[in-house]
Amino acid sequence: MRILAIGDIVGRRGREYVMRNLNKIREKYDIDFVVANGENAAETNGINPEIADRLIERGVDIITMGNHTFSCKNGDIAMEDNPRLVRPLNYPPELAGRGYVEVDTGTASIAVINLVGRINMGPADCPFHAVNAALKKIDSDIIIVDMHAEATSERLAMGHFLDGRVQIVFGTHTHVQTADEQILPNGTGYISDLGMTGVKDSIIGTKKEIVLDYFYGAVKRAKFMKETEGDVRLCGCIFDVDDSARKVTALTRVNIEGEL
Repeated sequence: MRILAIGDIVGRRGREYVMRNLNKIREKYDIDFVVANGENAAETNGINPEIADRLIERGVDIITMGNHTFSCKNGDIAMEDNPRLVRPLNYPPELAGRGYVEVDTGTASIAVINLVGRINMGPADCPFHAVNAALKKIDSDIIIVDMHAEATSERLAMGHFLDGRVQIVFGTHTHVQTADEQILPNGTGYISDLGMTGVKDSIIGTKKEIVLDYFYGAVKRAKFMKETEGDVRLCGCIFDVDDSARKVTALTRVNIEGEL
């Protein structure tokens, strides 16, 4: 099975690019299943029911989230209503939504788990204990984990913690694609950060002038995460999974620009 994981979709420009091009990307790269991080899909923070529904309609199979899960108005409604939307598992259980979802594709059953890190990321329960407990309940052929975290060390630690127990671990959140894609010793495919899907000529998807003001002059504007205009780049990684062996046999970083 060939699985495409798409890095954080940022704002209107990022999500519209995915909606226009994803089915063509699926066909071109012979993709069977798509996971995309959508925690910045609604004007750079959060997601709402309409955006979640449209991304699913246009070819995303599962949407994972992160620390901005509830930043958008009606984000809690989206989490409750859309069964293919997943928020961090290690958030308090009384919050809206679910921390993992299992899907039967007809050829394989796939579970997608969303975790959030704890280093510089705000309050959350331990992601290691949370995923350990969840794996005792999951019996899918392929298990995918989105580790949404600030620290590369925390993401890599999760990769090794789950090596051989899940098929795929990828990191999201920092919006900059890492070059450390690898198959870990026990067969788990890993990359520290998928990168982002948003305007290429920006600073992690937001308008450069706003970020430069903040770093140079300590000026934080009211709408810090203001998206910008320009050409979009889709970043992610393709994982080839041997269904019978339940191991990743190959993985390839992708950077796609322009209309297909």
